[in-house]
Amino acid sequence: MSNNKVLPLAEPDSDTAAPCCPPLTERPFTADEAETAARMFKALGDPVRLRLFSAVASHEGGEACVCDISDVGVSQPTVSHHLKKLKEAGLLTSERRGTWVYYRVEPSVLAAMGKLLTIAPAAV
Repeated sequence: MSNNKVLPLAEPDSDTAAPCCPPLTERPFTADEAETAARMFKALGDPVRLRLFSAVASHEGGEACVCDISDVGVSQPTVSHHLKKLKEAGLLTSERRGTWVYYRVEPSVLAAMGKLLTIAPAAV
């Protein structure tokens, strides 16, 4: 007898899936918000990681197989390292399908990053 259970997939709530913070101009960050934003920017501060993130974000269908994005001028183990750092920063999600891993940038991540860098509306 198997002890395995099939659990339902939880759909991310658009308010909670966003990884970060209010616009920089809205108010000072809390310590947790600053930590989260710094982790995201640090992950994107490396040119190889930025290229990988861009390759995934711009790939047809919104996801990319690691086999399609690994040509960034570094070895495959280095690509894996950089993809791991992007995942740890909350910028990418992944799913294994057979022997390949597919990476995806959730729309909420891009929306949150855009929101972070916008100017907050002035109080009238």
